[in-house]
Amino acid sequence: MSDQQQEVVVRRAEHADIGGLVACSSALFAEDAGARDPSINIDWPRQHGSQRFAAGIDDPNRLLLVADCHGEVVGHLVGVLGDASEMKPVKGATLVSMYVQPAFRRSQIGGRLVAEFFGWAKEAGAEAAEVTAYSSNAEAVRFYERNGFVSQSATLQTSL
Repeated sequence: MSDQQQEVVVRRAEHADIGGLVACSSALFAEDAGARDPSINIDWPRQHGSQRFAAGIDDPNRLLLVADCHGEVVGHLVGVLGDASEMKPVKGATLVSMYVQPAFRRSQIGGRLVAEFFGWAKEAGAEAAEVTAYSSNAEAVRFYERNGFVSQSATLQTSL
């Protein structure tokens, strides 16, 4: 176990973590969507993240986790529960977003965040979990596959 992993605590987000959640979300948007999808507003986390995260912390159908290193948010995960429907009669959980600062990657923090997400989803009665990643982000796709996700569909897009 690396020293960084021992110093990082994965826990539920609190209102005091909102600034760190916004910072991590902003970094995720800039690094991932900003490099891959010109239609995304990469300023969204700075413009709307505080309100969204504040509401999510108190929502029992949402999970907001932080990776905390001595009081600094160095990573996050956001998950949401979805109800079963007539078309899809399985309660599911979606991993909406996840980010770990580059200096803390490759020390199993991402895996710990995903494991906590899976535990929360199972406890809430979810039978399946899903995540979306840009297909051009091969590193993220490999990470999710190592953590048990398998490709189920592909979204194809063209500019008009």
